[in-house]
Amino acid sequence: MSAPPQDDAPRPVKPAKAVAPRPTVRPVTTDDTTTGVPCPTCRAANPPHRRFCRRCAAPLTSVAARVPLPWWRTLWPLLRRTGASSGRLVRLLVILTVVAALCVGGCLLLPAARHLFEDTRDKLKKPKAVTPTRASATAEVAGHPAGNTTDGFRNRYWGAPAPGATVTYGFAKPFRLVQLIVTNGASASQKEYVRQGRALRVDMEVVAKDGQTTRRKLDLTDKAGPQTFHVGVSDATSIRLTHASPSGLTGAGERHLALAEVEFFRRP
Repeated sequence: MSAPPQDDAPRPVKPAKAVAPRPTVRPVTTDDTTTGVPCPTCRAANPPHRRFCRRCAAPLTSVAARVPLPWWRTLWPLLRRTGASSGRLVRLLVILTVVAALCVGGCLLLPAARHLFEDTRDKLKKPKAVTPTRASATAEVAGHPAGNTTDGFRNRYWGAPAPGATVTYGFAKPFRLVQLIVTNGASASQKEYVRQGRALRVDMEVVAKDGQTTRRKLDLTDKAGPQTFHVGVSDATSIRLTHASPSGLTGAGERHLALAEVEFFRRP
């Protein structure tokens, strides 16, 4: 019978894994009383020779201060950055000048824009005829009163003894005068047309309800038949026509200036 093994007898063991020694951390002494460049991140003071913060290692490179731009580069604030106290007064004056120019331009262009708007409205609808309530002339030949110009017949006329005679038409209420049709001479027939004198130009004055007068010169062709003129005057209350540039007054017999028919049209 064998003897029991002894407790102090050697036993087999496996080789262990080598363990590297832990590094020893050396404490770094910091001097909190250091004065110098403050860190932009943690605001810790650093000596002047350091390039990185001694506490958080943030770079200590100083950012160059912005140089104010010259005033001529700050005239348009939406496109150029503005430096401190660089041309603020000049920039303000330029902005005020631009605003004032826009206001003046708007005031000057407003009448033209309104006129264009009214002309566009005139062309959208067919004009309607409007009949004057009265017609009076400064002079007229016997048998040829001024009322013949609005009776609807183109073979009867108003006879004026000399150039410069005027005929005035009145209307019941103001209207937008968009068109004028003039039948010059004694008749729409060419044979009757040449028997009397006629005006090759008619000076027109349109009086609005506010008293404003609009003047136009209507150049007439020396031929029989109606001639159309586009006017475009708002709030017309009375219209005056004056004979000018006479033609056909010389010849056999007693001749005078003739105006057969005048037709007025308003905007619907």
